[in-house]
Amino acid sequence: MDKVDFVISYLQKQDVTAAYQLLHNGFLPKAHRCKKKLAEDLDYAFGNLGVLDKAKHMATLFIEELGDFIKANVDEFFSFTRYAEQISSSASSFDQIEEYLNYQTTSIEDLLLLLLMGYLDEEEPGLVCFTIPFPGNLFAALRCAQFIKKRFKKIKVAFGGGYCNTELRSLTDPRIFKYVDFICLDDGEVTLLKINEYLAGAIGLSDLERTYVLEDQKVVYKNKTPNTIFHHKNLPTPTYKGLKLKKYLSFLDVMNPMHRLWSDGRWNKLTISHGCYWKQCSFCDVSLDYIGNYQNTTADDLVAKIEAMIAETGTTGFHFVDEAAPPKMLRLLAEKLIERKVYITWWTNIRFEKTFTNELCRILAKSGCIAVTGGLEVASDRLLEKMKKGVDIAQVARVTKAFSDQNIMVHAYLMYGFPKETAQETVDSLEVVRQLFENNCIQSAFWHQFTTTIHSPIGQDPDAFDIQITGPEFKGFAQNDLTHKDVFGTNHIAYKEGLNLALNNYLNGVGFELPLQDWFEFDIVETSLRSNFIESGLV
Repeated sequence: MDKVDFVISYLQKQDVTAAYQLLHNGFLPKAHRCKKKLAEDLDYAFGNLGVLDKAKHMATLFIEELGDFIKANVDEFFSFTRYAEQISSSASSFDQIEEYLNYQTTSIEDLLLLLLMGYLDEEEPGLVCFTIPFPGNLFAALRCAQFIKKRFKKIKVAFGGGYCNTELRSLTDPRIFKYVDFICLDDGEVTLLKINEYLAGAIGLSDLERTYVLEDQKVVYKNKTPNTIFHHKNLPTPTYKGLKLKKYLSFLDVMNPMHRLWSDGRWNKLTISHGCYWKQCSFCDVSLDYIGNYQNTTADDLVAKIEAMIAETGTTGFHFVDEAAPPKMLRLLAEKLIERKVYITWWTNIRFEKTFTNELCRILAKSGCIAVTGGLEVASDRLLEKMKKGVDIAQVARVTKAFSDQNIMVHAYLMYGFPKETAQETVDSLEVVRQLFENNCIQSAFWHQFTTTIHSPIGQDPDAFDIQITGPEFKGFAQNDLTHKDVFGTNHIAYKEGLNLALNNYLNGVGFELPLQDWFEFDIVETSLRSNFIESGLV
């Protein structure tokens, strides 16, 4: 435990002199994560000169092992990126969440609330807002809100963010309003401005927009129309004012250059376009505002915001957090960055459009693009058409290769278990992934098991996709993920372990020569694809 502060300091500053100490044999205790790392694996990944990264990786494993200890011995809900996710996921009823809120706080929660009390005493706010992007953020936000209501009765509390936008659109259970006063949906600028105006006495409760409140002990949705509209092009520059940026940690948990972008280093976040310009994928929440409401801005506006954020933070790395950055806007942005000699490093999420030619990829790379992420989903042309993805495998191969040829890393989001997906299609999809890695079209990927959501075309019309919705029964609180029965598809869950095992090897540049059968503990069908299927499509 006496090494924790030293390790944290290194993950904040990456001092080369500290790196040598971290790597000294016996300095860091080694539990199951560190012991799995063979010396030859570390040498392959970092070589003789990669001291900073090697130390960062070992320090990350040490911190993760500390997290494992806390979870096993101190607080079963603990995780570094989420808390009590298991009781907040698919919580159609508020029963279990409230049950745990009535329990005594854990030692981890006590530390969280102590930090919160310090901020509240210092700032003396009249309104505290919690952004809840995922289920793993809900319980901690509720615990904080509960604390505020007990100790600071005059403070009002508002919830918003991705979880509220997707999960709480049918909210009827009033019990959550023991802890919060307002729950906002969709873009937060207008909703928060209206709440502030209401608290200042400038408007009435009926003038709120896209906001749940408790009225006469009933949940009421306040949404004065027509809504006040703040177009994407008119939004102000995001600010990091007040955040202690130098105290953030950089983690290197996976020895893959693309994977590290999510956790290593701090990226300024900016959105090129609001929503998705395609908004047709059958598995996606296209009916919701954050997907379906597509809005654009100008390259001049984006570059002005980029320059302002650099001036404020001193950071020139940018992650453009679009649902799907439009090729046309990316070209205009890249050309403007080059023209104005604004030197940044950036990455974003895209669709694998044929518009991303070799010429466009060269321009993007010149402007500072180092990586893109995009959805390949199930690598089957039949299923890609069924899900209205708007691409095919050959196109994905050519586009990803165009990026890779310009030293722009590519991460592919993969899917298995799509309705009526056959065993043959699952195996062929893995073979496509293997060949994409082998031909250096992609450098990173992640498998997701298909999930039906109530806001997607599949969830809204399951009969069209030959699936049966089996639950959960809505009981007044959250409603998003649906369970379903795939009558005609294969046993999808059986393939999970093998798919992930194969992918983990491909991520590390090994295992391409092994038969696909080697990754599975049961007999699978042979792939129907030629071993040069991807290579031949690149010619």
